[in-house]
Amino acid sequence: MTVIRIVLADDHAILRSGLRLLIDSQPDMTVVGEAADGAQTLEQVEIHQPDLVLLDLSMPGLGGLESLPLIRQRSPETRALILTMHDDEGYLRQALRAGAAGYVLKKAVDSELLDAIRAVGRGETYIHPAMTRLLLSGMLPEPATTQEAINPWQALSEREFDVLRLVALGHTNAEIAERLSLSVKTVETYRARGMDKLGLETRAQLVRSALTYGLLD
Repeated sequence: MTVIRIVLADDHAILRSGLRLLIDSQPDMTVVGEAADGAQTLEQVEIHQPDLVLLDLSMPGLGGLESLPLIRQRSPETRALILTMHDDEGYLRQALRAGAAGYVLKKAVDSELLDAIRAVGRGETYIHPAMTRLLLSGMLPEPATTQEAINPWQALSEREFDVLRLVALGHTNAEIAERLSLSVKTVETYRARGMDKLGLETRAQLVRSALTYGLLD
Protein backbone atom coordinates (compact mmCIF):
# COMPACT_ATOMS: atom_id res chain seq x y z
CA MET A 1 0.00 0.00 0.00
CA THR A 2 1.27 3.46 -0.91
CA VAL A 3 1.25 5.79 2.10
CA ILE A 4 0.80 9.52 1.51
CA ARG A 5 3.40 11.44 3.53
CA ILE A 6 2.05 14.77 4.76
CA VAL A 7 3.35 17.98 6.33
CA LEU A 8 0.74 19.98 8.27
CA ALA A 9 1.13 23.77 8.01
CA ASP A 10 -1.21 25.81 10.21
CA ASP A 11 -0.56 28.32 12.96
CA HIS A 12 -3.19 26.80 15.28
CA ALA A 13 -1.60 24.01 17.34
CA ILE A 14 -4.95 22.57 18.44
CA LEU A 15 -6.11 22.26 14.83
CA ARG A 16 -2.82 20.59 13.83
CA SER A 17 -3.21 18.14 16.69
CA GLY A 18 -6.72 17.21 15.56
CA LEU A 19 -5.62 16.86 11.96
CA ARG A 20 -2.69 14.65 12.97
CA LEU A 21 -5.00 12.33 14.92
CA LEU A 22 -7.39 12.11 11.97
CA ILE A 23 -4.70 11.54 9.35
CA ASP A 24 -2.60 9.12 11.37
CA SER A 25 -5.72 7.01 11.98
CA GLN A 26 -5.83 6.23 8.24
CA PRO A 27 -3.77 3.29 6.95
CA ASP A 28 -2.81 5.06 3.70
CA MET A 29 -1.52 8.38 5.06
CA THR A 30 0.78 9.69 7.77
CA VAL A 31 1.98 13.04 9.14
CA VAL A 32 5.76 13.40 8.86
CA GLY A 33 6.09 17.02 9.97
CA GLU A 34 4.31 20.11 11.30
CA ALA A 35 4.79 23.84 10.79
CA ALA A 36 3.26 26.97 12.33
CA ASP A 37 4.32 29.48 9.67
CA GLY A 38 5.63 29.73 6.14
CA ALA A 39 9.30 29.59 7.07
CA GLN A 40 8.83 26.42 9.12
CA THR A 41 6.79 24.95 6.27
CA LEU A 42 9.68 25.38 3.86
CA GLU A 43 12.08 23.82 6.38
CA GLN A 44 9.82 20.80 6.91
CA VAL A 45 9.31 20.36 3.17
CA GLU A 46 13.05 20.46 2.54
CA ILE A 47 13.74 17.95 5.33
CA HIS A 48 10.97 15.45 4.61
CA GLN A 49 10.24 15.88 0.87
CA PRO A 50 6.59 14.94 1.56
CA ASP A 51 4.01 13.87 -0.99
CA LEU A 52 1.60 16.57 0.19
CA VAL A 53 1.49 19.75 2.27
CA LEU A 54 -1.81 20.54 3.96
CA LEU A 55 -1.44 24.31 3.88
CA ASP A 56 -3.32 27.15 5.58
CA LEU A 57 -3.43 30.43 3.67
CA SER A 58 -3.26 32.71 6.70
CA MET A 59 -0.10 32.15 8.72
CA PRO A 60 2.33 34.55 10.45
CA GLY A 61 5.17 35.90 8.33
CA LEU A 62 5.31 34.06 5.03
CA GLY A 63 1.70 33.15 4.21
CA GLY A 64 0.38 30.15 2.36
CA LEU A 65 0.08 31.89 -1.01
CA GLU A 66 3.65 33.18 -0.84
CA SER A 67 4.87 29.76 0.25
CA LEU A 68 3.41 27.83 -2.69
CA PRO A 69 6.03 28.61 -5.36
CA LEU A 70 8.83 28.19 -2.81
CA ILE A 71 7.51 24.78 -1.80
CA ARG A 72 7.70 23.68 -5.43
CA GLN A 73 11.28 24.94 -5.63
CA ARG A 74 12.33 23.06 -2.50
CA SER A 75 10.46 19.85 -3.39
CA PRO A 76 9.11 19.68 -6.96
CA GLU A 77 7.21 16.44 -6.31
CA THR A 78 5.34 17.82 -3.29
CA ARG A 79 1.74 18.85 -3.97
CA ALA A 80 -0.13 21.43 -1.90
CA LEU A 81 -3.70 21.07 -0.66
CA ILE A 82 -5.09 24.31 0.74
CA LEU A 83 -7.16 23.97 3.94
CA THR A 84 -8.68 27.34 4.75
CA MET A 85 -11.64 29.23 6.16
CA HIS A 86 -11.70 31.53 3.10
CA ASP A 87 -14.68 30.61 0.91
CA ASP A 88 -13.80 33.48 -1.39
CA GLU A 89 -13.40 33.32 -5.17
CA GLY A 90 -10.34 35.58 -5.09
CA TYR A 91 -8.40 33.35 -2.69
CA LEU A 92 -9.38 30.26 -4.67
CA ARG A 93 -8.14 31.68 -7.97
CA GLN A 94 -4.92 32.99 -6.42
CA ALA A 95 -4.18 29.64 -4.82
CA LEU A 96 -4.68 27.70 -8.04
CA ARG A 97 -2.61 30.18 -10.05
CA ALA A 98 0.17 29.86 -7.46
CA GLY A 99 0.26 26.10 -7.95
CA ALA A 100 -2.12 24.60 -5.38
CA ALA A 101 -3.42 21.15 -6.30
CA GLY A 102 -6.55 21.41 -4.19
CA TYR A 103 -8.72 23.71 -2.08
CA VAL A 104 -10.80 22.55 0.89
CA LEU A 105 -12.69 24.63 3.44
CA LYS A 106 -12.08 24.09 7.14
CA LYS A 107 -15.80 23.62 7.63
CA ALA A 108 -15.63 20.46 5.49
CA VAL A 109 -16.43 17.18 7.22
CA ASP A 110 -13.58 14.79 8.02
CA SER A 111 -14.52 12.37 5.24
CA GLU A 112 -14.34 15.12 2.62
CA LEU A 113 -10.90 16.21 3.78
CA LEU A 114 -9.64 12.63 3.60
CA ASP A 115 -11.12 12.26 0.11
CA ALA A 116 -9.33 15.47 -0.91
CA ILE A 117 -6.00 14.23 0.46
CA ARG A 118 -6.35 10.94 -1.41
CA ALA A 119 -7.34 12.69 -4.66
CA VAL A 120 -4.39 15.07 -4.53
CA GLY A 121 -2.15 12.18 -3.51
CA ARG A 122 -3.20 10.39 -6.71
CA GLY A 123 -2.17 13.40 -8.76
CA GLU A 124 -5.68 14.79 -9.22
CA THR A 125 -6.97 18.30 -8.54
CA TYR A 126 -9.57 18.60 -5.79
CA ILE A 127 -11.81 21.62 -5.29
CA HIS A 128 -14.46 21.91 -2.59
CA PRO A 129 -17.73 21.19 -4.46
CA ALA A 130 -19.38 24.34 -3.11
CA MET A 131 -16.66 26.44 -4.75
CA THR A 132 -16.53 24.79 -8.16
CA ARG A 133 -18.89 27.30 -9.75
CA LEU A 134 -16.88 30.16 -8.23
CA LEU A 135 -13.78 28.82 -9.93
CA LEU A 136 -15.47 28.50 -13.29
CA SER A 137 -17.48 31.71 -13.33
CA GLY A 138 -16.11 33.89 -16.06
CA MET A 139 -13.74 31.17 -17.29
CA LEU A 140 -15.88 29.46 -19.92
CA PRO A 141 -14.37 29.43 -23.39
CA GLU A 142 -15.31 31.78 -26.18
CA PRO A 143 -18.11 30.62 -28.50
CA ALA A 144 -16.85 27.67 -30.50
CA THR A 145 -16.71 27.26 -34.24
CA THR A 146 -19.18 24.89 -35.88
CA GLN A 147 -16.68 22.02 -35.75
CA GLU A 148 -15.76 22.73 -32.12
CA ALA A 149 -19.41 23.03 -31.14
CA ILE A 150 -19.92 19.27 -31.52
CA ASN A 151 -20.70 18.02 -28.02
CA PRO A 152 -18.02 15.43 -27.10
CA TRP A 153 -20.31 14.06 -24.38
CA GLN A 154 -22.44 12.58 -27.16
CA ALA A 155 -19.67 10.04 -27.77
CA LEU A 156 -20.16 8.59 -24.27
CA SER A 157 -22.26 5.55 -23.50
CA GLU A 158 -25.28 6.09 -21.28
CA ARG A 159 -23.47 4.73 -18.23
CA GLU A 160 -20.29 6.74 -18.92
CA PHE A 161 -22.43 9.86 -19.24
CA ASP A 162 -24.30 9.19 -15.98
CA VAL A 163 -21.10 8.46 -14.04
CA LEU A 164 -19.18 11.50 -15.29
CA ARG A 165 -22.09 13.87 -14.70
CA LEU A 166 -22.31 12.69 -11.08
CA VAL A 167 -18.53 13.05 -10.71
CA ALA A 168 -18.80 16.63 -11.99
CA LEU A 169 -21.52 17.30 -9.42
CA GLY A 170 -19.09 16.30 -6.66
CA HIS A 171 -20.17 12.74 -5.84
CA THR A 172 -17.58 10.15 -4.81
CA ASN A 173 -17.18 6.83 -6.62
CA ALA A 174 -18.86 5.06 -3.70
CA GLU A 175 -21.86 7.42 -3.78
CA ILE A 176 -22.19 6.97 -7.54
CA ALA A 177 -21.99 3.19 -7.21
CA GLU A 178 -24.82 3.22 -4.68
CA ARG A 179 -26.96 5.61 -6.74
CA LEU A 180 -26.55 3.66 -10.00
CA SER A 181 -26.55 0.19 -8.40
CA LEU A 182 -23.05 -0.57 -9.65
CA SER A 183 -19.86 -1.77 -7.99
CA VAL A 184 -17.22 0.83 -7.18
CA LYS A 185 -14.82 -0.93 -9.55
CA THR A 186 -17.35 -0.68 -12.39
CA VAL A 187 -17.83 3.03 -11.65
CA GLU A 188 -14.06 3.51 -11.79
CA THR A 189 -13.97 1.76 -15.17
CA TYR A 190 -16.75 3.92 -16.64
CA ARG A 191 -15.10 7.02 -15.18
CA ALA A 192 -11.68 6.25 -16.66
CA ARG A 193 -13.12 5.26 -20.05
CA GLY A 194 -15.32 8.36 -20.23
CA MET A 195 -12.53 10.74 -19.21
CA ASP A 196 -10.35 9.20 -21.92
CA LYS A 197 -13.07 9.74 -24.55
CA LEU A 198 -13.46 13.38 -23.49
CA GLY A 199 -9.70 13.91 -23.44
CA LEU A 200 -9.80 15.13 -19.84
CA GLU A 201 -7.48 14.38 -16.91
CA THR A 202 -8.84 16.15 -13.82
CA ARG A 203 -12.19 16.70 -12.13
CA ALA A 204 -11.81 20.46 -12.57
CA GLN A 205 -11.54 19.97 -16.35
CA LEU A 206 -14.55 17.67 -16.24
CA VAL A 207 -16.66 20.23 -14.38
CA ARG A 208 -15.67 22.94 -16.83
CA SER A 209 -16.67 20.72 -19.76
CA ALA A 210 -19.99 19.80 -18.13
CA LEU A 211 -20.79 23.47 -17.51
CA THR A 212 -19.80 24.39 -21.05
CA TYR A 213 -22.35 21.96 -22.45
CA GLY A 214 -25.06 22.81 -19.92
CA LEU A 215 -25.03 19.46 -18.13
CA LEU A 216 -25.05 20.73 -14.53
CA ASP A 217 -28.09 23.00 -14.64
